[in-house]
Amino acid sequence: MSNDLLYELKDHVAFLTINREDRRNSISQEMLISFLDYLAAMDQDEKIRAVCLTGTGEKAFCSGADLGITLVKEGEDRLSGTKNYARLLKEMAKFGKPLVARVNGPCLAGGIGLMLSCDIIIARNDTFFCTPEVKVGIFPMMVGALLYRNVLRKKALDMVLTGRKIPAPEAEIMGLITRAVAPGSLDDEIQNTLKLLASKSPIGTRIGKDAFRTMSGMPFEEAVDYLCDALGRVISTQDAVEGMTAFLQKRAPKFTGK
Repeated sequence: MSNDLLYELKDHVAFLTINREDRRNSISQEMLISFLDYLAAMDQDEKIRAVCLTGTGEKAFCSGADLGITLVKEGEDRLSGTKNYARLLKEMAKFGKPLVARVNGPCLAGGIGLMLSCDIIIARNDTFFCTPEVKVGIFPMMVGALLYRNVLRKKALDMVLTGRKIPAPEAEIMGLITRAVAPGSLDDEIQNTLKLLASKSPIGTRIGKDAFRTMSGMPFEEAVDYLCDALGRVISTQDAVEGMTAFLQKRAPKFTGK
């Protein structure tokens, strides 16, 4: 695994940290490959119930692709990194466990895509978000697919066409992030959220995430029927029986992921 991405497992939570502070935590090819490898391993690891993604230091959560590396490449070689980035976005979309983004600094360009691929996004309220590609003659293509699915169309177009900085409070209002918190409260908020997620049924969460994703493009009646079937799958799990039994017995449930 690359040193560009650090991994730590603690209390059923896996922490992935982009470790390129000197390059504002920009995305390298090595980081993408490590991320893909970790993602596949974490999805199969029964000890892991939630994942937190962040960046080293406070200069940036992630500043997007390392243009200094991209510029010296040519032809297909220049596109190899973008193809791995596209693959990562697709794999994150299919990931069966909760993904939480701890936004410890500015998030730009391709970093927006990584951030929006997370289920919950908690950011410092003194940071900002930006898709500045237009300023250098590029356009945030793949990021656009996530912006379109997370914020209103006009808000997304404002970001990608102007490249302006979006302050965290505005980002929260427009649905770009889950919530903005005071810098001193960021870690407490993250820890409380991860603790809540890790306490839930792993199999119930996986079925629920998959159902939520699958039904999003369905017509209403089809979605309701599909979700009814999904509920049946959840109720038939051992965790659901344990959860309902624990509720009636007024005790904390002991979920096993079965």
